[in-house]
Amino acid sequence: MSTQVESGLPDLDPTGVAAIPYRIREAIRSGNLGSWPVVVVLAIIVIYFGFTADNFFTAVNFNNTILQMTGTTMLAYGVVFVLLIGEIDLSIGFVSGVAGIIVAQLLVPESGHQIPDIGPIPAGVLAIGVALLACAAIGLFQGSIVALIGVPAFVVTLAGLSIWQGVIQKALPEQVMGIQDNTINNVAGYFFSDSWGWAIAIAGVGVYAAIVIANFVTSRRHGVSVRDPALVIAKLIGVAVLAFGAVAICNHDRGVPFALLLVIIMLVLLTFLAKRTTFGRHVYAVGGNAEAARRAGINVARVRMLVFMISSMMAGLGGVVLASRLQGVNVAQGSGTLLIDAISAAVIGGTSLFGGRGEVRNALFGSMVIATIANGLNTQNRTAGVILIATGVILLLAVIIDTVLKRRQTRAGR
Repeated sequence: MSTQVESGLPDLDPTGVAAIPYRIREAIRSGNLGSWPVVVVLAIIVIYFGFTADNFFTAVNFNNTILQMTGTTMLAYGVVFVLLIGEIDLSIGFVSGVAGIIVAQLLVPESGHQIPDIGPIPAGVLAIGVALLACAAIGLFQGSIVALIGVPAFVVTLAGLSIWQGVIQKALPEQVMGIQDNTINNVAGYFFSDSWGWAIAIAGVGVYAAIVIANFVTSRRHGVSVRDPALVIAKLIGVAVLAFGAVAICNHDRGVPFALLLVIIMLVLLTFLAKRTTFGRHVYAVGGNAEAARRAGINVARVRMLVFMISSMMAGLGGVVLASRLQGVNVAQGSGTLLIDAISAAVIGGTSLFGGRGEVRNALFGSMVIATIANGLNTQNRTAGVILIATGVILLLAVIIDTVLKRRQTRAGR
């Protein structure tokens, strides 16, 4: 008698489409739902505001939502790595503000620190590089205290929150500093022409298809069965529809924003880092069980320091985006709801607070949920208080779900 019959399981091909309902039940039972819950929630939110908010389904509003979420998404990408090792970084909001201040002061003649062009490299690009290196140093400093001395990350980054807020206020006594550099302002203010938008969509879909086909060929070459080839084809079609649909919508307004391309590029690079490199595997190992990772020969302290460097660098990139949107900086740079939005985006998207479970794309999905809620409620002329309450409720639900899923995984022995 077959093992399937003995175990009482249905006699289904594990790679067939007919087995999908069974695997869904198993995923729910084991607490391994992936990103599907937040995707469903996002779809419901979009449909709701589409019927209740005026001008929600417009190209202008679509582009505005992208610009509103880009800065937060950059921070959330970095937060995912910190959460994967079971830590937290409360300083990222004001670290992003530090990056904005550095960029502004290096490009404003009145600051006395203006940086010149070096050959073909514009001053704006150099200023961004300096800002990101400074933020990486901040992350290395904070991560070293956590990893080498053993001070809890909550305490270290809470102190950092105060320190870098003070640095911003000390470095900007004039309250406001404008940025006139086109390189910086184009980070959030540049839109591609219609033809370039279509070219980007074609290139993106082509690269994605090439990666999928390469993985398929590699699997077949090594004798590994490919699960649900029909679903792989469906994903390819879905990505193509999303890409060309987004370009079509954007081209009805000002075109595809560079900010959207930045979000996608960083998603691909950081996903590759997390999923396809030895360092990424070490991050998941440390988050799953730090002691077991240490016994396996992984340098846990080095992983922790690098993770905090990534978090701070992505906060710095987010700070550049936010400074670009404002075309300047002020003493409140990095304050407000930026920190809670970034952490909420990672958690709402499906990254576990307990470490070891999550993906970079979770941050994107979570940012989309938060930005869509804020945009929809603003369109309905709701107050800022209502937006905060809605975001907080969704975050609370996400944490509750994460806790329940963690218990299910523990019972399932995962």
